[in-house]
Parts: sequence; structure tokens; C-alpha cells
Amino acid sequence: MSKKAASAAYEEVLLEDLKDPTEAAAYLEAALEDADPSVFLLALRQVAQAQGMANVARKAHVGRESLYKTLSENGNPELRTINRLLHAMGLRLSVTAG
Repeated sequence: MSKKAASAAYEEVLLEDLKDPTEAAAYLEAALEDADPSVFLLALRQVAQAQGMANVARKAHVGRESLYKTLSENGNPELRTINRLLHAMGLRLSVTAG
């Protein structure tokens, strides 16, 4: 199996797993632990892809193209937008003492 094929297979399995809200929440929590905010943005994009970008956009009351732009590598979503997206995916932000 080539690297490209292995990567595609991994992505397919990941997106299937991220359809489960519990798995998605754990994945996003792990991404938040990274000091690089782009890691969380990538994870959020992958969770949205798993749940269907058009579906998430509709539930979050944002345009699909706007959602793609927001979650792109150059995206810089506001907290309000992140919160709307999470709620659209059945998730929420939480702060705990460390």
C-alpha cells in the first residue's frame, strides 16, 4: 500500500470515528492541548467534515463557503463562531481546572 493510499484509508477511518460525538469531543480536547492553535482548527475541520460540512453550516446558520473559509488553514474563527459550530455538531466548550 502506498503512502497516499494509507493516508486516504486513515482519513476515511478517522472521519467515520469522528461521527460519534464522544470520539469527536475527545479528539478536539486532545487537539486543544497542543500549543499550536492550527491543530485545533484542523481537528474542528475534520469533525465538521465527518458530520457533513453542508449539514454543519445549515445548523450553525452560516454559509457553506463561509464555513470552508473559516476552517481553512488561514481561517481565524471568532470564539462565537467556534461555539456555534460546536453546538451545531452536538458539542460544547468547557473549561476545567488543570
